[in-house]
Amino acid sequence: MLAVELNRANYEYDVHSLVKAFYPEEQVSVLTSEMGEAKRESLKADIRIRILLEECGASVRVDGADYHWDFTENQEFKYGFKCFLYRVLSQATGRKLPWGNLTGIRPTKIAYQLLEEGKSGQEIVEYYREKYYVSAEKAELSVDIARRERALLRTVSHHRKGGEDNGYSLYIGIPFCPTTCLYCSFTSFPVSGYRKLVDAYVDCLIRELEYAAECCRGKILDTVYVGGGTPTTLEPEQMDRLLARLKALFDFSAVKEFTVEAGRADSITEAKLQVLRKHGVSRISINPQTMNQETLDYIGRRASVEQVQQAYGLAREMGFDNINMDLILGLPGEGEKEVQHTLDMVEEMAPDSLTVHSLAVKRASRLNQMVQETGTHMLRNTDETMRIAEEGARRLGLVPYYLYRQKNMSGNFENVGYAKEGKLGIYNILIMEEKQTIVACGAGSISKRVYPDGRIERSENVKDVTSFIERIDEMIDRKRKLLEE
Repeated sequence: MLAVELNRANYEYDVHSLVKAFYPEEQVSVLTSEMGEAKRESLKADIRIRILLEECGASVRVDGADYHWDFTENQEFKYGFKCFLYRVLSQATGRKLPWGNLTGIRPTKIAYQLLEEGKSGQEIVEYYREKYYVSAEKAELSVDIARRERALLRTVSHHRKGGEDNGYSLYIGIPFCPTTCLYCSFTSFPVSGYRKLVDAYVDCLIRELEYAAECCRGKILDTVYVGGGTPTTLEPEQMDRLLARLKALFDFSAVKEFTVEAGRADSITEAKLQVLRKHGVSRISINPQTMNQETLDYIGRRASVEQVQQAYGLAREMGFDNINMDLILGLPGEGEKEVQHTLDMVEEMAPDSLTVHSLAVKRASRLNQMVQETGTHMLRNTDETMRIAEEGARRLGLVPYYLYRQKNMSGNFENVGYAKEGKLGIYNILIMEEKQTIVACGAGSISKRVYPDGRIERSENVKDVTSFIERIDEMIDRKRKLLEE
């Protein structure tokens, strides 16, 4: 346990993120002055860090050493403090973080904006390094991805000449899975316990889509993404009914990408793939996460290595020519040997894109409970495992095209999407860079309206399936307020 004593509110997120990044094996608690001195002192902690923020600067005490920072008017206070805290923690631990003191910022957004302003690649790399202490490698990766994103986003409707907000993408959420994996915090429900509700859920989802289609009439639909959960937990007839209505409601003439996450190999059948082909799905995901059977068993992902191989082979035989695979680095018990084994097997299958995730321990996941009880000694993600994944992607002829980071991410690394040129996931870029309105339907989905001036407003649907069904009129009304006003 590591306790951080902090005397000022509104700094908890940044302090927690930075401290946790330097001390990943510790449970970090940020204690504010509102808790009272007695309660703070009573908390048992192996490490204590004291932070005192004042108008003139800040003081930090860690490992018995005191550090001081004097605020000057030529910089924003919070930014200056974060730089100071990063330097203190770096000195105290002897470590440098690959992403420096970047917290709460999507790295490629910075590079994207600076490219828009006409900055050169080298200028942007120096900006990352001087302002945020980001490593040269990660800064160059951000610039590389931002350039690729800019080129691709020029082809979508929001970026056409004239600046009119006439383009949008559609997300459809299927919140069911065969089982819930150990690390998962997404809106997903084991389908075995909800089987009787699936038809009613599809009915309500179609009602929401009917409203969305009417509201967006006259606009250009660029991409459609059916995610989850695991969409292929739907029976073939249910999927056919949903996709048939979808194609009848929306104008697909300008759609550049139609994705369905097949996800779990234990949910994939020939009949379901036939339905996807019938309705023109152009991109699917078959996501093993790892190709080590012992790990799959441990995390509760019941799709075997053999099922992944069989599902992938079947999809290729049926003509799918844009298949993504998701991997997670840092899973319990996995190190360099296990990651190399996974990449070797993935290379044999040769997917068209590969999304490499660094494990993030989410508060709502069962994995978080395990970490609270036993610690993080089983979770290892390193420069070497990241390198293994990157080199495997490059051997497959894949280039990095989108990137994002999350809280509590193993090794303080990132998630990177790699793809063949010409098969970059357009929706993935749109959702990360927030350059286009996303109309999202289904339980747990979040619609984002992006205005021409860059302003963003959101509307959330309830996560619970039963509540979604019972409150579908309210979900539609929420969407109406977002999209029509």
